[in-house]
Amino acid sequence: MSKNLSLKVRDEIFIETEDIIGKIDKPRNAYINEALHYYNKFMKRKMMKQLLKKESRMVSVSSMEALHELELIEDEIPE
Repeated sequence: MSKNLSLKVRDEIFIETEDIIGKIDKPRNAYINEALHYYNKFMKRKMMKQLLKKESRMVSVSSMEALHELELIEDEIPE
């Protein structure tokens, strides 16, 4: 299924796009669909990277707290 889309594109981007699609002999619609697909994948990876960084920091803090608690327990164990 397809959706119709109306958008405004800056002149310099439109000119550059028309130049490229003319050279690669690809319909404008197909070119824009590929560009959006690529950019969506890029943004999903960027969002995933941010989420992983956030979760990694959370796990790091939790791990440090657990390590500290284990060290306290270890200090209480007689040798």
